[in-house]
Amino acid sequence: MKIKVITVGKLKEKYLKDGIAEYAKRLQRFAKVDMVELADEKTPEKASEAENQEIMAKEGERIWAKIGERDYVVVLAIEGKQLPSEKFSKALQQAKLSGHGTLTFIIGGSLGLDPKIKKRADLLLSFGLLTLPHQLMRLVLMEQIYRAQMIEVGSPYHK
Repeated sequence: MKIKVITVGKLKEKYLKDGIAEYAKRLQRFAKVDMVELADEKTPEKASEAENQEIMAKEGERIWAKIGERDYVVVLAIEGKQLPSEKFSKALQQAKLSGHGTLTFIIGGSLGLDPKIKKRADLLLSFGLLTLPHQLMRLVLMEQIYRAQMIEVGSPYHK
């Protein structure tokens, strides 16, 4: 089993890097973890809607190149399903049982994601309606993936 987390933009904050590294280390007993950090496009201060769409398309091309044909793709999107941790864990278990060797999670850039990437998703997932920094979302996602694994094995971590 492999877990791939594709993100747009560079992570700078040490405390976030440390937290993500900790969860990646904990997940190693369940899966190989691959963190893929892609460059983001520079956005002009007063970009038009057309410029924003072009930026998302360029970032989308970079993301697309990192998605495997047989990957189970979870895209983080505000309009996605909100699942309790137990149902999230079940969804990941089902993906594994369905023969997907790689669970791929995608966090887009500050403008969002190209619709082509959202269409490729097996699951559009939302962690709520709050706006969170994309860098912090990486840490939250890693903790939730770890929590899903702990739920699967019956660990008291989730209690």
